[in-house]
Amino acid sequence: MHAQRSDPYLETNGVRLRYRDEGQGRAVLLVHGWTLDLDMWGDQAATLAAQFRVVRLDRRGFGLSSGLPSAAGDHADVLALCEHLGLDSVALVGMSQGAGVVLEFARCYPRMISCIVLDGPPQLAAQGTLGSPDIPYTYYRELAQTQGVEAFRREWSGHALARLRTLNPETRALLAHMIERYRGGDLIERETPAGGPQSAGFESVDRPVLVINGEFDLESRKRFARQLSQLLRRIEYAEIPDAGHLCNLDNPRAYNETLRRFLERHAIPSITH
Repeated sequence: MHAQRSDPYLETNGVRLRYRDEGQGRAVLLVHGWTLDLDMWGDQAATLAAQFRVVRLDRRGFGLSSGLPSAAGDHADVLALCEHLGLDSVALVGMSQGAGVVLEFARCYPRMISCIVLDGPPQLAAQGTLGSPDIPYTYYRELAQTQGVEAFRREWSGHALARLRTLNPETRALLAHMIERYRGGDLIERETPAGGPQSAGFESVDRPVLVINGEFDLESRKRFARQLSQLLRRIEYAEIPDAGHLCNLDNPRAYNETLRRFLERHAIPSITH
């Protein structure tokens, strides 16, 4: 599912970011979740590139990009990539932790956003930040620091947010490969893993928003979808059948069709490309 290829890199903000740029038309930028990388979007890129310009990147500290994971740096990296590619209007798709990146970018640069897709976003933590209280970061950090990142990977692979429902062997191998590639910089070298942006100001986002959950996603993730309906003005909801948190991998056909229909209605062309 992930082709061997030589990907381009962008040097920006003190890091070297791997990305891919495929297809033509209205721009869609895909932002992956924690411990994953741009290869998670292979099926979506293959399908959507017939109609859209599909851009995806390894966030800093993930996949083959350099640096340490940084919620504060992610939205600046997305901006740099858009400027590098000449994009002044993008539809943003953020999965799990990547949904926080998308929301923060939309809050900071609203004129660059045509529409937003939030896939399995984490709920609002008690302190008012977009965090992941359903992930035992303290335990994982201690495990990685005392027993090594490989011990963390074994534990994380059993978590509900990192398990697949599909039995497709290629999809399972792809997920295992991405988790194996995760270096754990935010567990080993930071006191706390990179979290999300402040929730304040999200209500100012006035663009069409689609929130997606898998049918068997955690209830905490579904609950946050309901919270978002009170924060954001133009919101739609979709549930992907027979899929868990990794719903784009579990049921790519249904996921791609849901994404395509939303983007056809709300993504708009970029003036400069």
